[in-house]
Amino acid sequence: MDGDLDVMDRDALVVEVKRLRAAIREHRDASGHDLCWHHPAMWSLLPEKLEPSIAVPPWPKFLRGCIRYRQSLDEQAADASVHDKEFDG
Repeated sequence: MDGDLDVMDRDALVVEVKRLRAAIREHRDASGHDLCWHHPAMWSLLPEKLEPSIAVPPWPKFLRGCIRYRQSLDEQAADASVHDKEFDG
């Protein structure tokens, strides 16, 4: 699965690591409503190109998951600033 790495020289590996780190930082630094989104751009960084097969929960279960996720932010990032803006997407 990761055979592409075996044929890269050091310089190519460094470029790849920097590209992946930039994507991880972009994902990590998401804030506000961007925390809630599906992130196919992150998956596109993998060398194997395929359409991910995702399963989407029914609305009530999905919303309970969103609420639980938001509650976990209160616990894990209690000092986070408030992003008091409506989604305008």
